[in-house]
Amino acid sequence: MNVSFRVRGRVQGVGYRFFALRKAQALGLAGWVRNGADGSVFGEAGGPEAALAGFYTALKAGPPFSSVQSLDWQALDAGESLPQPFEIRP
Repeated sequence: MNVSFRVRGRVQGVGYRFFALRKAQALGLAGWVRNGADGSVFGEAGGPEAALAGFYTALKAGPPFSSVQSLDWQALDAGESLPQPFEIRP
């Protein structure tokens, strides 16, 4: 299963992308994450539903010093291959 996500709130300048990277890699997920020009953090992730559920929970909580106001989460068509291991994109 593949999903796209966008996290809004105080999520830039607090290590959020590196937090997402560590959580995704620990869960064995494929995908990527990057900062958005609007101050959000967004990306795509793929893997088993149970691993994605754990990733969702982690993204919702965020790292220390972050403040997640919203998390948009949407299923994607499984046709696209995502990078493995999970990566930070510029």
